[in-house]
Amino acid sequence: MDSATLVIAHRVLTARSIRAVARDLKRAPASVAAAMSRLEAEISVTLAERAGAGLVLTLEAERLGPEIARAAAIVEAIVPDAAQRGINLEALWRFAEVASAGSVRRAAQRLGLGQPQLTRQIAALESLVGAPLLERGTAGSRPTARGEAMLDRIQDLAGIWSDLARTAPDRFRKHAATTRLGSVIPLGYESELARMLAALTARWLKARPRQPLFISSTTAEELLAGLKSGRFDAAILDVETPPPEYEAHLLYRSPLALVGTRQSLAAVGDVPALLAGMPIAVPSLRSGLRQAAMRYLDATLDELRREKLTLIEIDSIPVIVNLVLHHGFISVLPEASVGNIRGDLARLPLGEEHALSIRLVWPKGNGGRSVGEMVLGLMGRE
Repeated sequence: MDSATLVIAHRVLTARSIRAVARDLKRAPASVAAAMSRLEAEISVTLAERAGAGLVLTLEAERLGPEIARAAAIVEAIVPDAAQRGINLEALWRFAEVASAGSVRRAAQRLGLGQPQLTRQIAALESLVGAPLLERGTAGSRPTARGEAMLDRIQDLAGIWSDLARTAPDRFRKHAATTRLGSVIPLGYESELARMLAALTARWLKARPRQPLFISSTTAEELLAGLKSGRFDAAILDVETPPPEYEAHLLYRSPLALVGTRQSLAAVGDVPALLAGMPIAVPSLRSGLRQAAMRYLDATLDELRREKLTLIEIDSIPVIVNLVLHHGFISVLPEASVGNIRGDLARLPLGEEHALSIRLVWPKGNGGRSVGEMVLGLMGRE
């Protein structure tokens, strides 16, 4: 790890933009992005995700940001123009070892290095700093006034870097061993999917205690992006037709229902008029459930009534249910997600042709298939 990487990464985290920092430093954006990647790799933590033209900091970046800022400030106090002239942190630790040992020869022996190699490194460090750091004599070497001042900073920097990097090997090993499963958001704790994921987690812990399972729930669109980028090893999707580059296994089909209060569904004899006359709360187009709802609406309404629909997009089933119960909305939801909610919530089953398919999906190839088969086996869904 070099000092310029720390300074550049700190500026990116502060500005939340790679391009802005690149313009400020008159460097190529790729070199600034590479500095961020080096720091993330060194401490085994993702610090930022792209969001349009800017970056969104991860929670770990928010937590570690103050320490990275302190490290960058120390580096900039040691090295003039630190963002452009990097010093390998190892050179700083070796200078501190020479000061502690009292001679380059003794320090080289402690470090297991050749004396000429260590001498060249100290000379290069002095050149970057722009001042002599050691006074050399027949009795050995001792720090100059500039060297003494720098030693205090190096000690502080070493403590900060130790905190940042201390658990990196453990984080890396855990990340490398972890199986990452994405899933569409379970529609209530009593839903089939919620029960399935809970059972999978419990069985996984017993069967593979040394291989952690990480489950993250989001929309189908985000899950497909995560599969493509490698963020997920497999995913449970509610899309009707998975992309051809993935293998898929149907887990179950979830019956859908038109949901409203008993009063609102009383005029069930004229469903098209009901749909066109009331606001409908639905998930966003990133959701497979929304796609299924749209297929139902397209099959039920003519073009004129479809144009009169009032659709409100909300990616939260609890909020949708509250809109239905208390604010005069209707919705299209899986029957299992609303079956045990208050008695005044009524539902009209839509039939098997409008059921929502839930599939386990994984990338084609031996690696993806082994993960898929392992998940299916522990689900009891071979």
